[in-house]
Amino acid sequence: MFKKLLKIAFLFVVIPLQAQNEFKVGAAQLNAYLPLLKNKSVAIVANQTSVIDSQNQTAVHLVDSLLQHQVHIAKVFAPEHGFRGIVDAGEHVDNEIDQKTGLPLISLYGKNKKPTMAQLEGVDLVLFDIQDVGVRFYTYIATLQLVMEACIEKDIPIVVLDRPNPHMNYVDGPTMEEKHQSFLGMNSIPLVYGMSIGEYAKMINEEGWVDADDKAELHVVQVQDFNRTEKVSLAIKPSPNLPNDQAIALYPSLGFFEGTTINAGRGTDAQFQRYGSPEFKDQSDFELSYTPVSKQGAKYPKHQNTLCYGEDLSQIETPAAVHLEWLIKAYKYSNPETFFLDNSFTKHAGTEELRIQIEQGMSADKIRESWSEELEEFNEIRLKYLIYN
Repeated sequence: MFKKLLKIAFLFVVIPLQAQNEFKVGAAQLNAYLPLLKNKSVAIVANQTSVIDSQNQTAVHLVDSLLQHQVHIAKVFAPEHGFRGIVDAGEHVDNEIDQKTGLPLISLYGKNKKPTMAQLEGVDLVLFDIQDVGVRFYTYIATLQLVMEACIEKDIPIVVLDRPNPHMNYVDGPTMEEKHQSFLGMNSIPLVYGMSIGEYAKMINEEGWVDADDKAELHVVQVQDFNRTEKVSLAIKPSPNLPNDQAIALYPSLGFFEGTTINAGRGTDAQFQRYGSPEFKDQSDFELSYTPVSKQGAKYPKHQNTLCYGEDLSQIETPAAVHLEWLIKAYKYSNPETFFLDNSFTKHAGTEELRIQIEQGMSADKIRESWSEELEEFNEIRLKYLIYN
């Protein structure tokens, strides 16, 4: 199925938009970056979100637009979830050749998370255009960092077509500790870091976070007519289990459940808008019941084909903050010996401290207080790289 979808990915695919923002993303600023691509062999890092809005509520994929402008595209690199954005989290994606264009499609997930020198051979410039959601354990920013590192090693410029994300107007959550860094968090940043992917690229570059002796030749094409207090609504799902604005808003809070025995809506149509477990049966605090099933983007959800009891969050108002109350509540009604999936929870949280605090019965407010000093330190650094008011 995935191979068939890849084969129809290119050649001026028109995508209906579900939502329209007033601002213009970097990809729409053709006059700003087409001259940089002239007479160049270009590699593109892209997925299903890499589209250019048009005036009639539709969008054309960046690859199709550049082919129309006769840009020489050498290959396309795709992040986690694949070029079409339908592959399960963590699932391997094979490299392919698009049969309509002949373009190589190279996966940057699994063993090959970073472009190799051979894969960049003959490439003059890398163009990066992927919609981020502004949460540390969402892996697109890790892909960005490894692509920047490869570009430095190969002495290739990188152009980032900027896109705002729905969590740009606040900074919150625990900060990643160096000893727990992984593809779920490569730098010492908070869970929600409050930056566009272009701003974050500048921070990576100037703070020397790449594993290289030099800086990338980086050019960020800015978003037009945008300020960071503006609500950002995503027209296209950034990944299979973030289907709407509510799921994205709750993702920083419910994403912690990925490192526990709790199902966070995977295997349902309300991903990251509910949570539940068979252990919550007969508890009056959990009125929702549902059964996760195998489906596209969630082949093997937690508690597959097992009745779960939980809480529906699909209609709640979502403030701009990381909420711990749901995590603490779920722990209270679960087996404490099995609740945390040790390594996974620590990698998502970025610290062992959060697990210890919950096990000790610390309140959400007290836990949040423990983040304050590191959040202040990060904000001082962050301010140097902000592009938008």
